[in-house]
Amino acid sequence: MDPRIREHAETIVEHSVSLQAGDNVVIQLPPEAEDLAVALYEQCGDIGANPIWIANSGRADRGYLRSSEEFETPAHQLSFYEDADAFIIARGGSNVTESSDVPPETNAAYRRAMKPVQKERLSKRWCLTQYPTSGHAQLAGMSTEGYENFVWDAVSLDWDTQREFQANMVEVLDPADEVRITAGEETDLTMSVAGNSTLNDYGEKNLPGGEVFTAPVKESVSGSVYFDLPLYRYGREIEGVRLTFEDGQVVSHSAERNEALLTGILETDDGARYLGELGIGMNRAIDQFTYNMLFDEKMGDTVHMAVGAAYPETVSEENELNESAEHVDMIVDMSEDSTIEVDGEVVQRNGTFVFEDEF
Repeated sequence: MDPRIREHAETIVEHSVSLQAGDNVVIQLPPEAEDLAVALYEQCGDIGANPIWIANSGRADRGYLRSSEEFETPAHQLSFYEDADAFIIARGGSNVTESSDVPPETNAAYRRAMKPVQKERLSKRWCLTQYPTSGHAQLAGMSTEGYENFVWDAVSLDWDTQREFQANMVEVLDPADEVRITAGEETDLTMSVAGNSTLNDYGEKNLPGGEVFTAPVKESVSGSVYFDLPLYRYGREIEGVRLTFEDGQVVSHSAERNEALLTGILETDDGARYLGELGIGMNRAIDQFTYNMLFDEKMGDTVHMAVGAAYPETVSEENELNESAEHVDMIVDMSEDSTIEVDGEVVQRNGTFVFEDEF
C-alpha cells in the first residue's frame, strides 16, 4: 500500500472528523478505494471506533435511477444514519460519466426524496475527500501517477498554517453587511451577508480544504454572474453558466453546454433558485483546474457560489435558512479584471487580498 494512503487516513481520522473511542463511523467509498478503507479500518481499530464500509457503485446507482419511476425517502437508511456519529466519504470510481444518461428530472426527484437523509448526515461530523483513480485523472487531463501526486499533495498541507492565512479573510467578511463581486463585463453581483457567519475551511469537512464561506441573506442577491469555469454534475459537463438574480431568486439562466441539465437543477425545488453559499478560494497549492469541485472551488483567485441549500451553521437565527435538495457550486475566475468589495471597500483585486503584500 502506498504510505500516503495511510497518511491520508490518519489526517481524516485525527484532523477532519476527530474520531473517538466508541464512535459509530460510516465509511462510504467506491470499490476502487479499498486501500483507503483498509487504512481507515486500521485507524478505527487503534482508536476503538466502530466502522462500517458502504461501497458506492456508480453503475448500481445508474441502474436504480434509470429503472425507477418514483422515489420515497428510504426509512431504513435514515435510521441507519441517525445511529452514526461520523461519516467519511471519498469520491473516486472508474467512470466519472457513469450517470450521464440519467434524465435531469429523475436526478431532481431522487434528490428530493433523499433530502432528509442528507440533512441527517450533515448534522453529524463528516468529511468529504478524494481517492485518486484513473477516471478522475483522465477527467483532469493528467496521468494516473501525476493525479495521485496532485491529490496527495493537496490533502497533506500544513492545515494550521492554512487556517491562519484564511483567518484574515474571515476577519474581513464575518462582520460585513454587503458584498459586491465584479469580474469582466458580465459579472456584477451584490448580496447581504449581515448577521451570517463566515467559516474557515481548513481540511475538516472537506479534505482538501482551502476556502472561507458564508451564506447570503436569502432575498438579498441582485445582479448577474457569469461562471467562466465549467462544472461536472450528474456525469455531464455544464459550461458557460449565466444567472441573473432579483430579490435573491434566479429569474433568468442559460448555459453554453447542457442548459437542460442546469434547468433541471434549478427546478428541483423552490430553494434551488436561491444562493445558499458564497465561497472564496484561498488554497494556492491547488493550481490546476481538474473538473472536480472538491478541488476546483478551493483554488486561489476564484470565487464560487452554490445554488440550493445553505449550511445551517452559516445562517443566523434572525435570517432565513435556504433549504433545498440541491447544492451546486459554480466558479468565477477572479485572477483578472475583478474585485471583491466588502461594505464598499475593495478587499481583493485580481486575486490578491488586501492583507497580502502584493495588494
